[in-house]
Amino acid sequence: MISRMVLDADAAYLAIKARDARFDGRLFIGVTSTGVYCRPVCRVRTPRRENCRFFDTRAQAEAAAFRPCLKCRPEIAPGLSNVDSSQQLADTAARWIELAVHGGAPSRLPQLAARLGVTDRHLRRIFQALHGVSPHAYLTTQRLLLAKQLLTDTRQPITQVALASGFDSLRRFNAAFVEHYRLNPSQLRRERGAAPVADAPLRLAYRPPYDVAAVLAFFAQRQVRGVEQVEGLMLRRTLGWAHRGQRLSGWLSLQFVPERHEVHLHAAPALAPVLGAVLQAVRQGLDLDADPARIDPVLARVPGLAREGTRLPGGLDGFELAVRVVLGQQVTVKAARTLTERLVQRFGTPVETPWPALTHVFPDAATLAAADPEAIGTLGIVRQRVRALQALAVEVAAGRIELHRGAPLDATLAALKALPGIGDWTAQVIAMRALAWPDAWPASDIGLMNALGSRNVKHITALAEAWRPWRAYAVMKLWQQLENPA
Repeated sequence: MISRMVLDADAAYLAIKARDARFDGRLFIGVTSTGVYCRPVCRVRTPRRENCRFFDTRAQAEAAAFRPCLKCRPEIAPGLSNVDSSQQLADTAARWIELAVHGGAPSRLPQLAARLGVTDRHLRRIFQALHGVSPHAYLTTQRLLLAKQLLTDTRQPITQVALASGFDSLRRFNAAFVEHYRLNPSQLRRERGAAPVADAPLRLAYRPPYDVAAVLAFFAQRQVRGVEQVEGLMLRRTLGWAHRGQRLSGWLSLQFVPERHEVHLHAAPALAPVLGAVLQAVRQGLDLDADPARIDPVLARVPGLAREGTRLPGGLDGFELAVRVVLGQQVTVKAARTLTERLVQRFGTPVETPWPALTHVFPDAATLAAADPEAIGTLGIVRQRVRALQALAVEVAAGRIELHRGAPLDATLAALKALPGIGDWTAQVIAMRALAWPDAWPASDIGLMNALGSRNVKHITALAEAWRPWRAYAVMKLWQQLENPA
């Protein structure tokens, strides 16, 4: 069953004895004496070796009839990191399935296989070989774990939790929950001891090390007035989200808790129907699923700062991030921020938040697609950028271009570069930050050239061959070296 266990059984047992957070999300332990499965960081008494079974994924553990631990909560563990290998197709399918839980991708296997350009039979075979379970079982696990998190951390009614988790009826939700976890949703809340309090955060774990200071500095230097605010270990921002034909507007507060290797999320009540999707967006935006044990040894070859835990900060809204990249063409970070702030003030949606600094939601694709080009031009955005912005907005609004980490890479890059005013640099940076592609390489980037001391694109591209498949992380490390040399 276990297809790619990162450790042998004896080493895996040592990892759980040490509560090694580096293996969080890469290793799960089923305990035969209790029937539950845990993360390696679980703080309960370490089980006896003969009672342990080891799994790569939560879906494998649940397929073996183990239910998730109520203390360490496997649903908050880091997920799959993007890879560039022979496993890419199956892992891409897994990410699509995670998106499907929140309504952001097709949930039926033939549709998913068609998106990936293979037959559903072939996809089923390679998925089973890599992940140890069928795509359907993986989807069910993701839905139930999301439901478990919402039941534990929010006061949403059980019916709303069922819908938010992708179940089309309360009856099916209850039946699946009882079948997998041997208790119903109401019992889960009772076993937790009390109903969740109103201000309890949603918790998201990450694998250490994580360079929190560098990530927050990156966001702070690019924060857009009215939309974002960085303060201490906190990142706050507004967010708009499409849901069943309407656009929800609200705010998020993201608090890093380094001693727990977690991010704590508070969200506006208006975003409650899409909390599952927001959780996925936060995971991508803060790169919480990255695996430093694989990335850092490669980044050690990159000249510059010897810092561990480099992450790839993305965006919670792929369209917003792509617009900001277009506005950043051939200008400084400060100038791009100024143009973005003007765009938000002119076309953004006002929203009420607990913080005076957060006042507007970034305009969506439909709004910018329908805007008067002359009105955009009065903001100081040159005509070529206006054409690029509106061409991008039209394609995103029509659903012909999708900007998230489950989007098909090659087809999306080609579609972006077919638009007026979008060349390879823009497409690569969008792929790096909106698609979470770990090997993106904007070779003509001036900052990158300055950091590497060469204006020869071929030379620096040849130099970067040693950093595959994590060249995007190398770019981020070099950018951070320039922006924060201390």
